[in-house]
Amino acid sequence: MRCTSCLILIALLAACSGESEDRLPVDPLASDPVVARALHDPLMSDPDLASRNEANALLGFAGDTGLPMLPATPESARAAREAARIELLVSGDIVPLPAASADGGPVVAADATAEDLLAVMRAPERCSDAIKEGFVWAVDPPPVAAIMPHGMVVQAAGARSAPCDLRIIRYRTPAAPDDVLQYHLTRAVRAGLRPVVYADPAASLSALGENGEALSVHVRHSASGMTAVDLLYRAP
Repeated sequence: MRCTSCLILIALLAACSGESEDRLPVDPLASDPVVARALHDPLMSDPDLASRNEANALLGFAGDTGLPMLPATPESARAAREAARIELLVSGDIVPLPAASADGGPVVAADATAEDLLAVMRAPERCSDAIKEGFVWAVDPPPVAAIMPHGMVVQAAGARSAPCDLRIIRYRTPAAPDDVLQYHLTRAVRAGLRPVVYADPAASLSALGENGEALSVHVRHSASGMTAVDLLYRAP
């Protein structure tokens, strides 16, 4: 009697076990190892790009997500200088840096407003509404407003419609200030502009063309040891 009861109990348990197995949902991962690996692998993210999800935005990045600056060393300064000279020599002689003018030059502070920059470029005040910020404005600039080799852009803005065809580019370079000025001076002369170099109140270069074209370059030492460059350009 006891054996008969045991057999009945075992049969019932087996039946219930089979029924539960049939009712369990099929695991899609078990049948496709490729999908299983893709879903179970650790997630990866790029901390430098994590804050740049701007949907369909065309221009502009958050100002504090730039890549860290390369260290300024004597070796990097020489490399930047030599790269600039080689680039210039391909198209002709390098223009010697003249003595600075005795007059005071324009001032562009690190915290300059859009109105301040427009005044330096001699652009109408209404152009401030047309200026858009974004690193795209540092891409493929006119030759006269080219960025020095090994330069690292930290901010860029601009506008395209006349009379507000402007470029505002701020970059850092390990090259010495005089090397930076000589690079931009040579490009200004080749573009037919009339450049003037200033030493006071800060090292700068202003170049004007007969058709209203204007280039202004301002250099200063930054806290990181790099040379900070403000490049302002107004197309004719």
